[in-house]
Amino acid sequence: MSKEKSAVLADKTMVVKNKKSSVTQDDFKKLLEKSDFKMPQIGELVKGNVISASKSEVKLDIKGILTGVVRGPELYEEDEEYANLKVGDEVECTVIEGENENDELELSFKYAGQEKAWAGLRDAYENKETIKVKILDANKGGLLVKYRQISGFLPVSQLAPENYPRVNGGDKSKILERLRSYMGKEFEVRVVTLEEKEDKIIFSEKEAWNEKQRDVISKYKVGTVAEGIITAITDFGVFISFGENLEGLIHISELAWQRIDDPADLFKVGDRIKAEVISLEDAKIFLSAKKLIKDPWSEVGKRYKTGQIVEGTVLKINPFGLFVRLDKDIHGLAHISQLSLVPPQKIIDKFKVGQKYKFEIVSIEPRDHRLGLVFADKTTDDLSQSRADRRQTTEKDVKRDGVKKDKKLKKDTAIRLGQGKKRQPGKKKSSLLTPGGITKEGEEKNKKKEEQSKKKK
Repeated sequence: MSKEKSAVLADKTMVVKNKKSSVTQDDFKKLLEKSDFKMPQIGELVKGNVISASKSEVKLDIKGILTGVVRGPELYEEDEEYANLKVGDEVECTVIEGENENDELELSFKYAGQEKAWAGLRDAYENKETIKVKILDANKGGLLVKYRQISGFLPVSQLAPENYPRVNGGDKSKILERLRSYMGKEFEVRVVTLEEKEDKIIFSEKEAWNEKQRDVISKYKVGTVAEGIITAITDFGVFISFGENLEGLIHISELAWQRIDDPADLFKVGDRIKAEVISLEDAKIFLSAKKLIKDPWSEVGKRYKTGQIVEGTVLKINPFGLFVRLDKDIHGLAHISQLSLVPPQKIIDKFKVGQKYKFEIVSIEPRDHRLGLVFADKTTDDLSQSRADRRQTTEKDVKRDGVKKDKKLKKDTAIRLGQGKKRQPGKKKSSLLTPGGITKEGEEKNKKKEEQSKKKK
């Protein structure tokens, strides 16, 4: 339809509405039919240009022929698209009612906005596109978010590394505090679950981050050395930030060659550290700091020998034994069976963390980084005598057990051959057997039965 024709129809419309001429509603419908204009139906999406806008209502011009109005709760000012409309702006809305008392179409931004939002979510889900969501609130499980007024959930496990709430000791109150600090912010995410009927929408910031960092991560290979800053310390290792906004994990077992109980004892947030990439799993990067340090166990044989008496400090007491530090690099294990405990003595009664004791080295395994110890807080002669006593005791125990087993074997053999019978609990020992292998008591019982059967006959 040409602009001139639209202008003529608009003028005629104004005559009908404002001057209350003799043109009837039927005449107006005929004019619409001639212009090929189709009257919008309830539920239909239409586009219009803003004629006027206030906090209470917005009026729209629909193709120069009709006037529509959006009022009250249908304004949907929460959505940015409809929040700051100006005269001349083109917007999309939904018809919710035919002409009102002022011959205006009743329209809604709310219905149109929600439908557009769902369409955007479907498209992002199917095409794996990244969208932005706003953080509304937080709970222990994650973040409550919205996409164009449609609510969803962003679990803690799906946060990008830079926003993951790593807290020493896993303090839940501190984790929640960290999550709530994100309220009002916008995160780039991907839709990982979309169930419209149940209104269930799950977002993932991690997936969006992984895709963005894929090209950067591809620059790193196993063996690449990186230098970064420690961003978080946990009981299982430290996280470092390096390169172009990358983050990696140095597991506690890869921090140093010696045993570490708590990484916080050696490192703090903000420390610079060098490490070597040892594994790449999708967007996850694992590194090792000890790879860049010479393995002290490669020369352990130069410092320690089997049978050597050494002084060590107890680092940790476990139910199965003691972890002992011989020097800053080499640690050993003294098994509970090697601590000369006397029943009912407990390991914690005899040994204390931080105290020094003498031990004898009984085994060294450089490849496995293992060193076995036996408690040796005695003189050398006492140790030799103690070992000899243990051997003699063991030999006596073996002989005694052998005699017991031999006696039991003979007894069992006699029972199987009918030369003896196992006593039942609570019964007295049976009298001698008859030549037929039956006891006298059994023989008497059999005779009584025979006599009773004869009387019946």
